[in-house]
Amino acid sequence: MMSFKMLMAPTIIALALSIGGCGSNEKKAEPVTDVAVTDLGAAAETIELNGDSDSGKAGGLRTVYFDYNSATLTGATKSTLDANIEYLKANDKVELQVEGHCDERGGVQYNLALGMKRAKTVQDYMVTMGITKARFAKPISFGKDRPIAFGHEEDSWSQNRRGNFVITAK
Repeated sequence: MMSFKMLMAPTIIALALSIGGCGSNEKKAEPVTDVAVTDLGAAAETIELNGDSDSGKAGGLRTVYFDYNSATLTGATKSTLDANIEYLKANDKVELQVEGHCDERGGVQYNLALGMKRAKTVQDYMVTMGITKARFAKPISFGKDRPIAFGHEEDSWSQNRRGNFVITAK
């Protein structure tokens, strides 16, 4: 007489093979990760109140980045700001707030001050280039409290040293 284990083994194997064959070979669509906005007027339709440039929900506005321990605008930062200014000129009802952020290095008070300096530098540049100051809420600093990258190396730190734009009216 066969043992219970000997009878169950083929049954379990057959069951496992039948379940494995139920999978689909259909490929799933890849998510779209980076879409450039070329029509500034069309971007206004996708803008969200309280949407921000970090999440891509601020229409055509893009986050700007800073060097370590600096609030100075680099050439790349100015290029991004110039594109943001063109977007704001084409969408004159959009109002915003500039947030300053820092990486995890440095003390709390130091990073709050540096983040505020970054936010003010961004806002001042945009006002100088023709965006009225009335369209801006008071700039704010989050220092190192709201990182978007959580690693402890330069790649993550460089993503956290930024000026983020938040839509306050559209």
